[in-house]
Amino acid sequence: MGGQLRVGQVFRYATGKDPEPAELDGYPNFHHVTHSPELARALLESGVNGMAKVRAPEGPRRPVILIRSSPWKAGTEQTPWHDVFDMDNGHVRYFGDHKPTTTVAPGKTNGNAALLDAFTGHQGHTPEERANAIPLLLFRAVSRNGKVKGHVEFCGLGIIERAERLVQWGGSDHTTFTNYVYDIALLDLTDEDDKVSWEWIHSRRNTDLNNAETLELAPRAWREWVKNGSSELPRLRRRVARAKVTKVPEQRPKPGTSEAKDLELIYKYFDGRKHDFEAVASAVAARVLRGTGNSYLEGWLTQRSGDGGADFVGRLDIGSGLAGTSLVVLGQAKCVRLDHVVSADQIARVVARLRRGWIGVYVTTGAYSVPAQTEMVEDQYPIVLVNGLDLARELRSMARDDHGGDLEACIEHILRVRETAVTNRRPEEILLE
Repeated sequence: MGGQLRVGQVFRYATGKDPEPAELDGYPNFHHVTHSPELARALLESGVNGMAKVRAPEGPRRPVILIRSSPWKAGTEQTPWHDVFDMDNGHVRYFGDHKPTTTVAPGKTNGNAALLDAFTGHQGHTPEERANAIPLLLFRAVSRNGKVKGHVEFCGLGIIERAERLVQWGGSDHTTFTNYVYDIALLDLTDEDDKVSWEWIHSRRNTDLNNAETLELAPRAWREWVKNGSSELPRLRRRVARAKVTKVPEQRPKPGTSEAKDLELIYKYFDGRKHDFEAVASAVAARVLRGTGNSYLEGWLTQRSGDGGADFVGRLDIGSGLAGTSLVVLGQAKCVRLDHVVSADQIARVVARLRRGWIGVYVTTGAYSVPAQTEMVEDQYPIVLVNGLDLARELRSMARDDHGGDLEACIEHILRVRETAVTNRRPEEILLE
């Protein structure tokens, strides 16, 4: 009744779908691992693959939804969206299957309908409702042996935290269309050695077993979520302990890549007009801080003289009402040569400007030295570092979202919007807005 799916493991997904060989071309056979005797095969033919519902003792039960993301298709007319997989921090942002050419309503496509159905169960208010919720098993296509098709990486077990309806660019004419995007929490599988047993999914296909009986084979984090609800997700989310220091080459785009070309364009655009780079740095900082789910208000750019070392000011809002607080964000922008390395002294000068309840953001086209990062970690500096690679990625994402993929048009739009927002106000005034 199938085998084990280990997070990070790559499987061969062959068109023949033969479950017999345990391995194909040196990789575990997906159809062997997910085989349930005398039952329909588990498939990854679409982005969202909802397994057929069964008649369980409590009523209809969908055993699982298998999700496949294909990064190599991202940005094409067929797949205009860009999914985000942050497995180390247990978060996936997955776009539904509505497309510019789709004629039915966004929530009525097969994939969106299945995920919205799952989302309803994931919002269940009682253990009984959550026991019937649909597990999500996430995969992403990876290239092997020079081929972009035929191999998938298992990325984990997920629960939908949020479903949002939004407007996207897409299609050959770069027209807009409506779609859904889902924020998915990946669950901690430490107790199972980072594995999901297909026997659990097989049990959910058994019409004789009730929901409680199938839970006996579920991972510990899933059982605890069923028992206690979504308030437990911060504790049950997958986290990977990792070094907080990133080597300098890893902060730079690889030569010849589209990211390297983007960063070169950004640097040349602002070469000789470095002060204008501050507006772009402010916009990127806002996007980075909002990306963690926080509310962020862009404030103003500082004047060229008398800024005391700060280039832009913003405000980070956490919580709301009596259960909330606001932090002053002091930003530093440095458009430097792409081979430049920011030193510990440069970061320390920004940190020295911070008061209690303030945080810093440093945005550069270069990279941060290992000693600078080490000092930041050891001394617990309240500062966010955005390197050249991150800068290029964020601006490219902004260009895709709002400017049809035109990076230069994106930069020019930022400069037009921000050209009047230059002042010499005190940073703490942002708390009054």
